[in-house]
Amino acid sequence: MARGSPHPAELRERGVRMVAEVRPDYPTEWAAMMAVAAKLGIGAAETVRTWVRKAQVDAGRRPGVTSEKAAEIKRLKAENAELRRANEILEAASAFFRAELDRPSERS
Repeated sequence: MARGSPHPAELRERGVRMVAEVRPDYPTEWAAMMAVAAKLGIGAAETVRTWVRKAQVDAGRRPGVTSEKAAEIKRLKAENAELRRANEILEAASAFFRAELDRPSERS
């Protein structure tokens, strides 16, 4: 299952295949998607449309960010956020030690 998705990957793949298979039987792609959603017991045809569009992008048949690239971007954003947090901690520690060194020594 994809993170945040209530539908298993196998169901999504099957839905995408079914839309491609039954598309010639319907006047529009949307009608085919609605029929597939109903056959699979998925509440909203929009869910199937999203699966189909994502599959088209991943296959290079439609412009957009592929699932692989989206995952990489997400990973890099998380890494960037962690590095920013680490940098803030290091800057605070540096400021603390700088202040300690600037204080006059109590020992004489």
